[in-house]
Amino acid sequence: MPLTHRVPDLGALELLLAVARHGSLGRAARELGITQPAASSRVRSMERQLGVALVDRSPRGSRLTEAGSLVTDWARRIVEAAEAFDAGAQALRGRRDSRLRVAASMTIAEYLLPGWLITLRAQRPDTAVSLIAGNSSAVADRLLAGEADLGFVEGLAVPDGLDGTVIGHDRLFVVAAPGHAWARRRRAPVTPEELARTPLVLRERGSGTRQVLDSALSRYGGLSAPLMELASTTAVKAAAVSGAGPAVLSELAVTEELSSRRLTRVPVEGVALERDLRAVWPHAQRPVGPARDLLGLTRG
Repeated sequence: MPLTHRVPDLGALELLLAVARHGSLGRAARELGITQPAASSRVRSMERQLGVALVDRSPRGSRLTEAGSLVTDWARRIVEAAEAFDAGAQALRGRRDSRLRVAASMTIAEYLLPGWLITLRAQRPDTAVSLIAGNSSAVADRLLAGEADLGFVEGLAVPDGLDGTVIGHDRLFVVAAPGHAWARRRRAPVTPEELARTPLVLRERGSGTRQVLDSALSRYGGLSAPLMELASTTAVKAAAVSGAGPAVLSELAVTEELSSRRLTRVPVEGVALERDLRAVWPHAQRPVGPARDLLGLTRG
């Protein structure tokens, strides 16, 4: 059965969160702009779908059951993820009246920027934001061409022609599907020489990931020709999960896959796979206005 038939829709989850806040189905319905009968019907439908009672109704109000409280905690995570999705999607539309143009490398655009944009929207609700996502080299090109006000990159240094500041740090993990030979190794970790000569599923040249790998493995003969070369973190991750081969990905990108054991982290010795996350802007053009506010949020 498809997931859409097993998981309540966002509207139902938002209603459940409103009931938890107000302790009243009627007040929750008013907040969401629906009638109380419609809200009651939606809660009953959700209870049938999940097979558990979520809300105890009484003349004194509506109270979550124990199961309802647990489902509400899960619902909050889904709604927060949907809000991040919405913030990122709105920025991608590139509205003509955009007053803040952001260019971000793929990992930051996927896993960090949506949360920053949600906070920025709360602080500056009238600021329109457009987002251009690409690899670190493409971000630098956009800034130098005057097509973006603020950029975010992952790599070893500030690209030529730009100024920047470190906003965080990231580790790269070597990962493989559980059935891969590297995932089953229990004794010796993978050596730098072994990593260098093994064809990997990799991001394209110009990405921060490739920059770090090229530098780390240069003394061991450099990277072997890639097994696959893909243009997004999501594509690399999907290929690794499918068993195509080992990959090197940001810790930010593989947390869920590691916890669900769809991927296994492969120990590697003797090589530092770490990088700085940077905000960057054209030389001598320190961010101002909304760009400065967004930069401040990255340091929170």
